[in-house]
Amino acid sequence: MKLCRRRLLHLIASAAAIPAASQLGLSRAGAQTYPSRPVRLVAATGPGSAPDILARLIGQSLSERLGQPVVVENRPGAGSNIGTETVVRAPADGYTLLLIQPAAAVNATLYEKLSFDFLRDIAPVASISRVRLVMLVNPSVSAKTVPELIAYAKANPGKLSMASPGVGTLPHIAGELFKMMAGIDMVHVPYKGAGPAMTDLLSGQVQVMFVGTPESIAHIKSGKVRALAVTTETRSELLPDVPPMTDALPGFEASAWFGIGAPRNTPPEIVDRLNKTINAGLADANLKARLAELGGAVFAGSPADFGKFLADETEKWGKVVRAANIKPGP
Repeated sequence: MKLCRRRLLHLIASAAAIPAASQLGLSRAGAQTYPSRPVRLVAATGPGSAPDILARLIGQSLSERLGQPVVVENRPGAGSNIGTETVVRAPADGYTLLLIQPAAAVNATLYEKLSFDFLRDIAPVASISRVRLVMLVNPSVSAKTVPELIAYAKANPGKLSMASPGVGTLPHIAGELFKMMAGIDMVHVPYKGAGPAMTDLLSGQVQVMFVGTPESIAHIKSGKVRALAVTTETRSELLPDVPPMTDALPGFEASAWFGIGAPRNTPPEIVDRLNKTINAGLADANLKARLAELGGAVFAGSPADFGKFLADETEKWGKVVRAANIKPGP
């Protein structure tokens, strides 16, 4: 018996849909039983660093709520690109996650040839926290305020040196943003890490530095450095007498932020579960207190919220990298 053409096409289409439907069913089934084994959280920095400590705090919170171990794996190198690529290449099953930090947004423009596209290849899961930076000067600098520093720099172009932990780091590009918005020239002096940079700031070998709040509190209180501004729109509870940079440069904002990502095509059900679990942890008073000890404030939201934030940060810092003609360090 001959089948009419319409009936034959219908049967072919139905048959073709079976594998896709089966795959969708398997995906949903996997999401329903997730997680059934340990989860790996990749931190693209070395052990003992602030991001590593944060990763372990979040990992512990996730482990308690998911009922499976969350193992932090340190994969430093290449400005955090090695750690990011590790997650990009991992199976999209929710068992490999990435601690995302500002370098991801900067590197998208800083490096011309990456083997991945961060915004395309990493699915945003959840934002975690934000940490203010502080603009510090050596006490030998006469300026007591940001406007006074800007006036001095304009009268003495190139005489101020600005330290950073390295080319393309957040303190570096925050300083470049400051230079651009203030219309001044300061000589950038990159170091191999925040420790050596801070040492030379304390000794007066360099005069200006942007640094995270936790690393600067003791030096500010001892009078070894002077804090001119915090880099967010509001004052810090830890430094209530230090004004925000926006008082002098409206629109200026530069903060360290952290979140969790996963390989693209990770099932939405798994992303949603992870987001809700992370946000539940961020609502816990004990975790909030630990984040505050690291100088961070809770920065929670949906995957879509975090995705938009990542896109905005990538665009913002991309403009700074291009305008300042920043190239990767050796």
